[in-house]
Formats: sequence, C-alpha cells, structure tokens
Amino acid sequence: MIGVLAGLEGNINPLPLLTKAMRLRGISVGPRDAFEDMNRAVAAHTLHPVIDRVFPFDEAREALNYLESGAHFGKIIVRL
Repeated sequence: MIGVLAGLEGNINPLPLLTKAMRLRGISVGPRDAFEDMNRAVAAHTLHPVIDRVFPFDEAREALNYLESGAHFGKIIVRL
C-alpha cells in the first residue's frame, strides 16, 4: 500500500501477512517544499550517488543476487 491520500476506507486483511511471516513497514516522505529544497541543494552542490557496480543487462540476475547479498556500498546499476 502506497500512501493514504485516498483515505483509510476498506479494511486490510492481516492474514496473508501473518501466514507468510511478512513485515509491513511504514515510511514518511515529508512535505513537497522540503523535497524541492533538497533537489535545489543537490543541483547546487552537484551531488551524485555512489555507484558500487554496473552490470550489463544480460547479467541482471547476478545484479539482483549481488543486491540480495548486501555486500554493496552504493547503487547497483543495470545498464540497458
């Protein structure tokens, strides 16, 4: 479930979550003006993400395995 802007009508059945031992985590993203402030700061200071590894598209499965391993520091790129 992403967002609750449409309201909280309807009930969520917790049984599928419980039977598969899943976790449900909430996040908060903050207001739009803070997002715009962050984007201006990124542009002004020419910040770039840290890239750990780049995989060719035909190695996408290996990229996912690498992601699952948790051994990365930074972004994992799959080049198209």
